[in-house]
Order: sequence, then structure tokens, then C-alpha cells
Amino acid sequence: MAALTELYREHQVGLIRMAVLLVGDEATAEDVVQDVFLRMQDKLPTLDDDGKLLAYVRAAVLNGCRMSLRRRKRMWRQVEPHQPPVWSAESAAILSEDRREVMRALQRLPRRQREALVLRYYLDFSDAEVSQVMGIRPGTVRSTMTRALAALAREMGEEAR
Repeated sequence: MAALTELYREHQVGLIRMAVLLVGDEATAEDVVQDVFLRMQDKLPTLDDDGKLLAYVRAAVLNGCRMSLRRRKRMWRQVEPHQPPVWSAESAAILSEDRREVMRALQRLPRRQREALVLRYYLDFSDAEVSQVMGIRPGTVRSTMTRALAALAREMGEEAR
């Protein structure tokens, strides 16, 4: 339990930042990270390698974000099909206009491309680390990154117009 508490203290902020970039709002990101750590309390005895524990947590947060986005997508279909992402007042105040533009463009990318960009450029993961967290081959990471950067550039170009 102490190892889990220490891991939470050391990596909470970075994990929440990663989740914010993936889900688009701070409250949902915090919920995802907290849920991951709550679920890990039961699994901690089976995770004996401390070096792999952080990688496991990151992958769990990524999967939690995916589940959250799927739930949100179903909810949006029930409410309004073309409703834009909702930003909290706190998030809007924190993020500069440039960051908000990048965030909007990032949210329009396909899930896999968005995840790869966040892991590689925001969290500064190596291709091998991105590969491990996403469960794809390193070569696939590189091709996904190439497509993601091109798509982000297109999105940013369209948003500037």
C-alpha cells in the first residue's frame, strides 16, 4: 500500500495532465486517475516488479480515458449529435488561447493518433515506451506519429482560417 501511495504522490500530476490531453477536461481526467489507483489496491500484490508498475498505471490511465470517451460519445449521441466538447471555466482560464487551439485540434484527431502524440510529445516517451503503453509495435508508433502530425497540422491550418 505504501508503494502505491508513493507512486500516486510522485506521478499524480503527470498522469492527470496526460488524461486531460486525452479526454479534454480536468474533472474527468482526475476521476480516471483516481479510479485507476482505487482499482490497483486490489491488484497490487500481483504487481511485484516496481519498474513495471508505472508502465502498468500509465496503460491503465490510457484505457480509462478510452472508456471515458466511449461513455461520453454514447451520451452525446443521446443528447445532441454535434455538441462540441465542454471546457470547464477553470480549464479555460488555465489554458492560453494557443493551447486551447491545439487542444481542440488534438481532440478532432482519431483516438490512436491523439494518444500517440500525447505520449510521445507531451510526456516525452520514447517510441518503445509508447509502443508498450499502447500495445502496438514500434514501427506502428512511428507511422502513426507521422500521420498524426500531418493530421494535426491540417487541423491547425483549418482552425486558423
